[in-house]
Amino acid sequence: MLPRLARAAASSANLGPGFDALALAVDRYVEVSVEPAERLSVRAEGEGADLADAADPESHLAARVASQVAGTDRLAIRIRSEIPVGRGLGSSAALAAAAAAAAGAEPHQAFAVATQVDGHPENAAASVYGGLVAATLIDGQPVVRRLPLDDAYAYVVLVPDHQLPTVEARQALPAQVDHHDASFNLGRMALLIAGLADHTQLIAAATEDRLHQEARSKLFPEAPKLLDGLLQAGALASCWSGAGPSLLGICIGDTAHEVREAGEKLMSDAGVAGQALLLRADPRGLQVVPSPSKE
Repeated sequence: MLPRLARAAASSANLGPGFDALALAVDRYVEVSVEPAERLSVRAEGEGADLADAADPESHLAARVASQVAGTDRLAIRIRSEIPVGRGLGSSAALAAAAAAAAGAEPHQAFAVATQVDGHPENAAASVYGGLVAATLIDGQPVVRRLPLDDAYAYVVLVPDHQLPTVEARQALPAQVDHHDASFNLGRMALLIAGLADHTQLIAAATEDRLHQEARSKLFPEAPKLLDGLLQAGALASCWSGAGPSLLGICIGDTAHEVREAGEKLMSDAGVAGQALLLRADPRGLQVVPSPSKE
């Protein structure tokens, strides 16, 4: 196996009504390099670096994925990540995709592996294929399609310092969905897809949702006010990013800086520690290059 380095993008899933179906790749990245070694080791820096335990490297997600793909655990794995962990930006799917690709998987294989890790395919699809995607499982197999995305958009993401584990966020959801709520979401998702393809067609109501956002607000009670504040600051639409607690404002590029600054103040006024990021869509998805030599 030749040394390889793979880079995968963060993602914002659901986008309001597109629960477990829509996701957008954004320009925060995780890089993973894999090369043969006498024994398994994992070195990490940046976001999530505290999850790498030198005494127990096989417990790390990247190590499990890379060993599975490579068919051996005699690997030296290095990770450099910009993606906040446990914040609704697809960190686990991006890490799994990058680790699989760095260990030798082709993109479609990396997509399948990352889907298996997450249990649902939309974050993995965005990280691997880039841009705006629709993804689902058909007969147990992940299927993805790219969707049109207006390049006039920029995205303001409010990232609280506190984590909200996906398992906990899913436990907050109701066991059953009312027929009218399902219909509501389907209509909003259709409007959202049209609006993301053409910014002149996007309306704030397109990111409304009745399946998950209200239920999850019990875990992050400041969220509704912050989402409304993003709209008041100039975002065209706002929603939760994945399972949260990060919140996404969809903006036109020339107003995004003002929205980001307003987002910082909104968080401060609400007593929510964190940061406001200004991001763009990542159109390329998973990238694999020869790994640099050992230092």
